[in-house]
Amino acid sequence: MEILPAMKLGWLNGWLMLGVFYLVFAILMLLFPKDIVAKLFRVSSWSKAQRILSAAGKPFIFACIGLLIFTPLKIGQGVFVTGSALFLLGFAGMLVALFDFRSTPADQPVTRGFYRISRNPQWLTLATMFLGACIAIGSWAAVVLLLTAAVFYHFRILGEERACLERYGEPYRDYLKRVPRYFLFF
Repeated sequence: MEILPAMKLGWLNGWLMLGVFYLVFAILMLLFPKDIVAKLFRVSSWSKAQRILSAAGKPFIFACIGLLIFTPLKIGQGVFVTGSALFLLGFAGMLVALFDFRSTPADQPVTRGFYRISRNPQWLTLATMFLGACIAIGSWAAVVLLLTAAVFYHFRILGEERACLERYGEPYRDYLKRVPRYFLFF
């Protein structure tokens, strides 16, 4: 791992990993029912502070994506193997979480599958994919940018939980008490 590895535009850069995921994600969004897709992107109940903090994190994730686009994968090195394993773990988890989300009616909170062990499995698996890609390019700068974006993203998650509490009421409040926000902690 280096702080900032040499950058150049190429086919075997970190963007390749995320490109595969976003292609699959886009196809799934086209195939999923429209009311389920709308539920994924609802932000109407966020506070002004949550909107501002969510927006403040975007430059960090965009900078991280920029590093992934312009930094070659460290193919043949241990960081590539470790990063690829993390990416694949996150990718598989994201697919499971998306299908758990899809199988729940739009008028109900999602509480089955991965949502039984985390209130935010999509976020956790997306973060795992990004972390895997950052490690696969061998960049500490990308990891730091991702972690900084994750701190800001926490406020987005708080907004999503508040919106779900307003929409689903007491059943969601019970869910909040039973299931941790971030997997086995918090």
